[in-house]
Amino acid sequence: MIRNALLGLVMAAIALPLAAQTMPAMKASDGTMTDAKGMTLYVFDKDSGGKSACNGPCAANWPPLAAPADAGAQGDWTVITRDDGSKQWAYKGKPVYRWSKDAKPGDKTGDNFNNVWHVAH
Repeated sequence: MIRNALLGLVMAAIALPLAAQTMPAMKASDGTMTDAKGMTLYVFDKDSGGKSACNGPCAANWPPLAAPADAGAQGDWTVITRDDGSKQWAYKGKPVYRWSKDAKPGDKTGDNFNNVWHVAH
């Protein structure tokens, strides 16, 4: 019985960090969505139907928030499959991205870029 209890505690201790690593993003104090490193996340007006319209050079400038191959939906977060077969996180059905010009956590230099990129909330 003690052995089973100890095994359960060990398994929980292992599972907790793994679960934390699979969380796609979080909200900053101002309601902005950020990745685990605090970098601002953005949505693209040209995305529709849970599909990313940002590929090739666009994805180099606006890196998709990558999801692990085995990731699954978590509340408002879902996973889409990109044209290249990789997985990307989507928030409320909208794929999310980082902006290559944001240099540090809290930067929002991509907000309203070309009137089609917006901070995710």
